[in-house]
Amino acid sequence: MKVYTKTGDGGKTSLIGGRRVDKDDPRVEAYGAVDELMAHTAHLMDSITEENLLRYKSELKKILDTLMTVSSIFACDDDDIIKKIPTITEEDIKYLESLIDTMQNDLPHIDKFTIPGGHVLVSLSHIARTVCRRAERRAIKLGSNDGCIFAMSYLNRLSDYFYVLGRKLSYELGVRELLWEP
Repeated sequence: MKVYTKTGDGGKTSLIGGRRVDKDDPRVEAYGAVDELMAHTAHLMDSITEENLLRYKSELKKILDTLMTVSSIFACDDDDIIKKIPTITEEDIKYLESLIDTMQNDLPHIDKFTIPGGHVLVSLSHIARTVCRRAERRAIKLGSNDGCIFAMSYLNRLSDYFYVLGRKLSYELGVRELLWEP
């Protein structure tokens, strides 16, 4: 099977279920942003080589699996097919919350904005955070069906996860956390 089909040359693509839409359709924008987030998440995961940080790789792999579900939800507008796609649940959101809470337990309190940087892993975490926020903004245009609402909540919590992960990585790598001093 060839990778190229030439069916998208005119600016159209197919959603799950077969409906053809413009490539700038809100669904395509949303799942495209999630796809970009997955690439940045994988880059962060693959960049972790420090022995004491390897535990984050399994968290990031689980997040990648869940993001694939989010992408599938956004790419489907067929009520019959959406029932066959995995869902995002409260348990997925609570999983992120538990990771965030665990990481925050060791972190010092700050009362200033964090500036990305200090180490490549910290920067990659903040890139993932900002792309996640964009994906969340794109998803808002999809409406309020249950699948999309849980997926949007997941993205909202995931951006918090990447923020706290950036702080935690600074802490564990022993690099000075960069704070905004206006």
